[in-house]
Amino acid sequence: MSAWLVSLEGTPAGSQVATLLALLAAVLHAIFGAMQKGRHDPWLMRGAIDINYAMIAAPFAFFVVPWPEPHMWPIFAGAFVIHTLYKVLQAMAYTRGAYTVVYPVVRGTGPLFAVIGAWLLFGEVFTLTQWFGVAVLLLGIFGLAVYNLIHVTLNRDTLNMALGLAVVTGLFVALYTTYDAYGIRATADPFTFLMWFFMIDGLFMPLLAVRRWQALPEPLRPAVAPLMRRGVIGAVIAFFSFGSIMLATRLDKVGEAAVLRETSTVFAALIGWLVLKETVGPRRVVLMCLIALGAVIVQFGG
Repeated sequence: MSAWLVSLEGTPAGSQVATLLALLAAVLHAIFGAMQKGRHDPWLMRGAIDINYAMIAAPFAFFVVPWPEPHMWPIFAGAFVIHTLYKVLQAMAYTRGAYTVVYPVVRGTGPLFAVIGAWLLFGEVFTLTQWFGVAVLLLGIFGLAVYNLIHVTLNRDTLNMALGLAVVTGLFVALYTTYDAYGIRATADPFTFLMWFFMIDGLFMPLLAVRRWQALPEPLRPAVAPLMRRGVIGAVIAFFSFGSIMLATRLDKVGEAAVLRETSTVFAALIGWLVLKETVGPRRVVLMCLIALGAVIVQFGG
C-alpha cells in the first residue's frame, strides 16, 4: 500500500485520491470534534482518545512499519509539542463556548494560515479564483463570529474568550497541518510517520486527563469504562481523520487539502443541531455554508 501511495505523488490520480481523503477527513473530523465536546468533559474525552490511539499504534510502530530514519526523531519531537499545544487550546475553547460557536471558527481560521504556511514552506501559489474562495470562506468565518457575539446566550460570559481561543487554535491547526505535511514527506514510508506520530502524540493528554479526573468531586467523576469505550471509538475516528488529511498533504498541495477539509463546518452544524441539541438557526447555517463554499472554490479554482 505504501508503494502504491508513493507512486501517486504528483499525478492526476494522486490529486483525485487526495481530494477524497480530504473530504473523508472533513466528515470524520466533525464527528471527532463533537465527541470531544459531547457527553464528557473535553479534557477527559481527549485523554481517553489519545491513550487508546497510542496503544493501537504502538504494535504497528514497533513491529509492522519500517523503523524511522534518524532525521525523523527531531521532527517527531516538534510534532509532539505543536499538537500538545493545539489540544490544550482546543480543550480550553470547548470548555468556554458552544460547539457550533467554537468549531467553525477553529476550522475556518486554520486554512488561511495553512495557505500562507504552504506558500512559505512548499512554495505553493494560489490562483485569483482560489483567493476569491479564501475570501468567501473568511466572510463566513467572521460573519459567524459577529453573529455569535450578538446572538448566542449559552456561555455568554465566556464567549469572547472562547472566540479568541478558537482563533489561536486555528493558527495551531495551520501549524500542525503544514508541519505534518513536511514530516510525512520526510520519510520514505508515509505509514512510518503516521504510526509513530500517533504513538508519541498520545502520551501527554492522558496524564492531564487523569489529574483532572482525580481533582473532580467524587460524585462528578464519570465512570472510567464508558469513557474509555468512547475513547476507543474516538481513536479509530482519529486514525482515519488525521491519517487521511496527512496522506492527502503528501499526495497533493497542502493548502488545497487544508481548505477542502474545512467543509467539515457543514457536518459540524448538523451534528451540533441533531446530536448535541444546540440551536443553529438559518443565519448560522448560511454562514457555515459560506465557509464550505469558499473551500470548494479553492479546490476547483486551481
